[in-house]
Amino acid sequence: MDTDNPGQATVEAVTAKGATAVNNWCLIESDPGVFTEMISGFGCTGAQVEEIWSMNADAFRHLEPIHGLIFLFKWMDNKPAGRVVTDRSDIFFARQVVTNACATQALICLLLNLQHEDIELGPILSELKIFCQDLCPDCRGQCLAKEERIRKVHNSFARPELFVVEDSADSEDVDCYHFVGFMPIKGKLYELDGMKEGPIELGEIGQHQNWLDVVRPIIEGRMKRYSVGEIHFNLMALVSDRQRCYERQIQMLVELPSPLSYADCQAEIATLISFVKLEKEKKRRYRKENIRRRHNYLPFIVELLKQLGETGQLLAICDKAKDRSCPSKSNKDAMDQQPQ
Repeated sequence: MDTDNPGQATVEAVTAKGATAVNNWCLIESDPGVFTEMISGFGCTGAQVEEIWSMNADAFRHLEPIHGLIFLFKWMDNKPAGRVVTDRSDIFFARQVVTNACATQALICLLLNLQHEDIELGPILSELKIFCQDLCPDCRGQCLAKEERIRKVHNSFARPELFVVEDSADSEDVDCYHFVGFMPIKGKLYELDGMKEGPIELGEIGQHQNWLDVVRPIIEGRMKRYSVGEIHFNLMALVSDRQRCYERQIQMLVELPSPLSYADCQAEIATLISFVKLEKEKKRRYRKENIRRRHNYLPFIVELLKQLGETGQLLAICDKAKDRSCPSKSNKDAMDQQPQ
């Protein structure tokens, strides 16, 4: 599921109107480390984002509880897959009114519809939810777009650019990618797409049915609409903080009576401790990767190219790169040079 292509536009960059310089939002990479740090930046605790690599049920099971899914796909202006609901003020839904905000839009709509003991929204998101409680989706979108604290977190992942190139290409020829959210709300499955007028009701969830069993075929069907070989999809899960979950399980095994034998209990604790270490290492890796995302390497690259040019090495490197990019031509030239 490859999505890291900053040269491609998001759908709202092509279709949304009226964005001002004050409301500029950057493109966001579809990466669990980025989304997890955004959650923390919003002041929300107890949640993280994990990438889903397969639509097999086992790929979801080990991450439960899964509170919602974030799906990135190549946008096509199709009719909604279900009924657009416009009379549900109890569902937090905000229309998207600025460009490039669909990543944060999808994430925040999931978080503000959550009611789970693991998740604490924090002051920023709680204030936004209370303020927007009685507003229409368009007004909620305006409030979200003007929330400077949220926009600052979002734009902290802007890629450094050395040159600003005016894109004169026809927007119809640009591949557009869009984030939407899926989550269960009061016994029904909803798609939260900021480009629509309201939440999209996709179906009922049975009393003893796992909502993931309902949403998986819907996402698979969405993927099948595209041509064979299309790989520009990405699916991420909004889950409870895995480290906290493992630490809570360890605490229960240590402090509460357990049906397990002493040896089995100690083995389970050792396994959970190893999981905690893996989660800590993953968070450390996320922090390191996000620092690299924010770092501006362009001055170093420019200076390196300048020094290579001044020392006469740049031309040889360019020729070598051309040979590598055209191996068939290199092989043909070598054969032409062989004695006949």
